[in-house]
Amino acid sequence: MALKRVGDEPGFVLHQYAWSESSLILDVFSRSHGRVALVAKGAKKPTSNFRPVLLPLQPLRLTWTLSPGEGAEIHTLRGAEWAGGHVMPTGDALLSGYYLNELLIRLLARDDAHPALFDAYAAVVRVLASQHGEALQPVLRAFELRLLREVGFLPSLDRETATQRPLVPDERYVLVAEGGLRVAHDDDRVSLSGAQWQGLHRSLDADDAFTATLRAAADAAAELKPQLRHLLHYHCGVTTLRTRQMMMDLQAL
Repeated sequence: MALKRVGDEPGFVLHQYAWSESSLILDVFSRSHGRVALVAKGAKKPTSNFRPVLLPLQPLRLTWTLSPGEGAEIHTLRGAEWAGGHVMPTGDALLSGYYLNELLIRLLARDDAHPALFDAYAAVVRVLASQHGEALQPVLRAFELRLLREVGFLPSLDRETATQRPLVPDERYVLVAEGGLRVAHDDDRVSLSGAQWQGLHRSLDADDAFTATLRAAADAAAELKPQLRHLLHYHCGVTTLRTRQMMMDLQAL
């Protein structure tokens, strides 16, 4: 029986780990198939064509064959080529890329395609590689919002979650993991106006959603950061992501 083949599929390596003395298991984010697990046989050998290509935060074109048998989760990588476009991010941008990869691994189910999210991820990676540090925080917040919306963990941002009352533009509201959007209290350290939340809500439904969300998040990135971080940690089931802990450890040196 002929094996089913997926060819020339856009993808990124999210994570890799040793499978044997010479091979690797790859956690890949692909455009049409979502997160997939691939075995790259012989990839650790010095002579392997895979060795210089299978790098994180690099756009790739991948070919693999689907493993036979119902429920088979690990497929076999047959080809990988660098798609070009940019070099590897460095410094804070590199750590930010690893942070996004950890979010995708924790929040996306396998074999569940999210083409719009893939395109947003590819756009963020291009920004990370461009060394435009001033854009780092807005693009991260925009991607977090896009990811939370895609996986169904983001409440509607144009109304109070508990009461379903529309937001008042001049009132202040805070996003909390356990209760969604609510009116801000005096002891809330960060909040956004109803108008800002409504703008973010509209941007997520725009035709060019990621660009629109990036613009909407630009003026509120600092206030969004702790609110989205708490929501992401809540749904990831952790108090601190590994990549964030790594960032804090490096800053403490």
